[in-house]
Order: sequence, then C-alpha cells, then structure tokens
Amino acid sequence: MTQHNTSISVCLAERSYDIHIGGGLIENADTFAAPFTADKHLVIITDNNVGPTHGERLEAGLSKSARKIDILHVPAGEASKSLSVYGRLLDDILALGIDRSTMIIAFGGGVIGDLAGYVAASLLRGIDFIQVPTSLLAQVDSSVGGKTGINMSAGKNLVGAFHQPKLVLADTDILGTLPERELRAGYAEIVKYGLLGDATFFEWLEVHGQNVLARDEAAIAYAVQASCRAKADIVAADEREGGVRALLNLGHTFAHAFEAEAGYDGRLLHGEAVGAGIGMAFGFSRHLGLLSGQDEMRVKAHLKALSLPFDRASLPAGNADATRLIQHMYKDKKTHKGALSFILLNAIGSAFVKRNVDEDSLATFLET
Repeated sequence: MTQHNTSISVCLAERSYDIHIGGGLIENADTFAAPFTADKHLVIITDNNVGPTHGERLEAGLSKSARKIDILHVPAGEASKSLSVYGRLLDDILALGIDRSTMIIAFGGGVIGDLAGYVAASLLRGIDFIQVPTSLLAQVDSSVGGKTGINMSAGKNLVGAFHQPKLVLADTDILGTLPERELRAGYAEIVKYGLLGDATFFEWLEVHGQNVLARDEAAIAYAVQASCRAKADIVAADEREGGVRALLNLGHTFAHAFEAEAGYDGRLLHGEAVGAGIGMAFGFSRHLGLLSGQDEMRVKAHLKALSLPFDRASLPAGNADATRLIQHMYKDKKTHKGALSFILLNAIGSAFVKRNVDEDSLATFLET
C-alpha cells in the first residue's frame, strides 16, 4: 500500500460506514471487508471495461472471507442505468439463489455504483452492498452518500432509493488505467467541493489541479481525501437532501438537462456536463446580479485550463434551444412545487439553494 492511505467515517448512527482511500485496496479488500463479507455469498456487479481488466484481482482480494463469489457484467456507459438493464440484473441475481445475507459489490464507476446500489436496495426489500469505485468521479462523489438509481426517458436519476453502503474502498492505484477523458470528467466533481463551500480548497486546485490530472500520487490522494471529507460531513448533516446536501447539486440542473438532450448516448460524460453546468451556474449567478464577473471568469478560466467544458457551446447538446433545456429542467428531481430550483453563488466557496427561479430570467440567460 502507498503512504497516502487514510480512512474517513460517514457518521449516520447505525448506518455509519468508513471510506478507505489509498493504493492496493483491491488486492487487500479482505483486510477491510471481512467483517461484512465473512462466509457470505457475494455478487460483484461490474461493466465490460472494468470487469475483464480488474475483476480477477477483486475476486482474489475478497476470496479469503467470502463463501461464494459470482460476477455479473453489464455494458459500460450511461445507457446501462436503465430500467431494462436493472430488470435483467434482478432476474440474473435471483437465479443465483440468494438470501438476505447475500451482499452486492458495486465495482466500477458512477454508473455501476448507482445501478448496483439500486439493485441492492430492491432485492428482498434491501440487502447490504459495498462500493468499490474505479473512476475518479465515483471515488470523490457518487460512491459516498447512499444515492442509488437509474435514468428514465424523462430524465436522469428519476427512479432510485437512498441506500447506504456498508463500506467504500477507493483504490487510487486503479486510476492509473483510467482513460484521460474519464479522469478529467471526475475532476469536475472535485472542483465542485471547493466552489460550493471551501474557497481554500479551490485555491489549492488552482495551483495543483494539473498535478491531479497528471496522476501525481500525492495530489490525487489529497484531492480524493478532501472531497470525501467534504461529502461525508454534508451527508452526515443531511442524509436525505432536506437541506445542506442540496448544495452538492451545484451545476447539476444544467448538467442533467445537457445529458437528457444528448440522450445518454456516450457523447457526453456526466463530469463533462457538470463542468459546463458549474460554469453556467456561475454565469447565471452573475446574470442575476448575485456574483462578481471576476469570480465567474476565474472559475471558467480554471475549467478551461484543465480542458474541461465551462459553458454549453462545446457540448453535443450545446445548440439545444432554451425552451428544450428548460423543459428538461422541469423534469429534474430538484424542482420544488412545480418551480425551478438551482444552486447559485454569492462568491467562490459560498453557494446557496435558490428556489422559484424565474423562467423568463433563465430563458434570457440561456439565449445570450
């Protein structure tokens, strides 16, 4: 293991769990997972990219404690977060002969974590699962907090459940094989934590962001740890998004509209949409007179410097007209009493929930 290994607790009373971050965790999975996996039937859900490359290593890492291990593969990509793939997985797992002691292992990026977590939440009215995230985005964001779900034609993550994992194993060594595009997409979620509540962390990213994307071990370790600590604190304060947890959606209302317009067809990664969405959230905040143009330009300059989208112009859905994007936004699960809600900003590191956003103001902004 590397010298940068650490553990962070998500404090949720009887649903509390640890996030272990560092190198060599997959090969040594039993070291952390054995208290939960001993003498149990494990079902590893992974995709056709991660499974063939790393599946045997995880299976070996869990084999000392588990009674039986099965591995199921789904196609890689956002399209697998669908009702049809979810249904097939349920049938396939039930055919294995499971019981309430069976445990699901989500082994992949954000798509697999969301999908496998929802499978675990549904089977036998809820069985335990462990998150083993393999993408930067999943390690810093989607594997923590218990949000699980699938997409529908109406929009992203509209069907799902809050279902906390028993453990998160974020092996940073596995990021060495992550495609550069996926790494950059994950970075957008890291930037989010600095912008919504920690201006000092954003300042660190302005200096060290290129080191993160260059896969510098120390920089990645610090960025993942800082992001997970921020999310763990927010989730502990607001598990089911009744208040402060909504801030984690910074940029996501725009992002989900872009993804819906792109049809989840692989042209647009979630993190790429989030990067553009963050830039749009700063632009909209400035448009409403809430934020200085200097802060907006600083954030967009950072995203651009790291080759991330920072507005809609470079996105596949960028040419969608304002009416279509707003229609997507009304289907977003963050709408409140039929009105649009956004995470907006007064400054870098100072975000807030804005409800009842005026549609005409939004349309004017989108048309400029």
